[in-house]
Amino acid sequence: MPALVLIALAAAYGAAAGLLVPRAAYRLAVPYGGPWRAECPGGHALPGWVGLARCGECAEHRGGTGGGGGAYGPSAMVSATVTAVVCALLATAVGGRPELGVWLLAAPFAVLLAVVDGAVHRLPDVVTLPLSAACVVLLGLAALLPGAGGSWTGALLGGAALGGFYSVLFLVNPRGMGLGDVKLAFPLGVALGWYGWGALLVGSFVGLVLGAVYGMSLVVMGRAGRKDAIPFGPFMSAGALAGLLLGGAVG
Repeated sequence: MPALVLIALAAAYGAAAGLLVPRAAYRLAVPYGGPWRAECPGGHALPGWVGLARCGECAEHRGGTGGGGGAYGPSAMVSATVTAVVCALLATAVGGRPELGVWLLAAPFAVLLAVVDGAVHRLPDVVTLPLSAACVVLLGLAALLPGAGGSWTGALLGGAALGGFYSVLFLVNPRGMGLGDVKLAFPLGVALGWYGWGALLVGSFVGLVLGAVYGMSLVVMGRAGRKDAIPFGPFMSAGALAGLLLGGAVG
């Protein structure tokens, strides 16, 4: 398949998948201990987890498409654009190698986790744990296909290494690093480890630097203290993307 066609298809898939992020993000963006949201802001029952974040009953009450057409949750346009860009970048770097399918499947869930963490400082187990299992299993299958650009053994070692590293960070400073970050570190480490220690180190370092810069900027602006927790998941995922792009390009 020509490279431009692959990139265009990946971007189209990312845009479509990104449109489904807001409903799940709205339902998951609740404080620890609270039940997942089951109703739209207007009090109408939500029809499952998959679908557009629009309530038909709210739209009718507001008069057709007025008032946003019953839309709720984070911006669908933003999530679709971000997911499309991420998928297009991955397709550009990785090409038609088997692992691209794994990255494309994981991308919307990474965006979902980033949105939820940014909203309520939470990385729900209902997403991170299945994501971990899926990365391990799917990369194991990808390793059996011709043209695979990485190592399944390296992926497992990467998951153990990054998960262990974030476990140490959590033990050292539990107020600044949550257990959700530790759980997210494993699938990110699996993905990065697929391309070897170089990609793992780059992805880990970029994530830490981005998180540190963001945290210090909040302190400088007086919006947070030095010991206040920040949503670290988005920066971990951004760092992992950088590592995957590097690994995919040189792999």
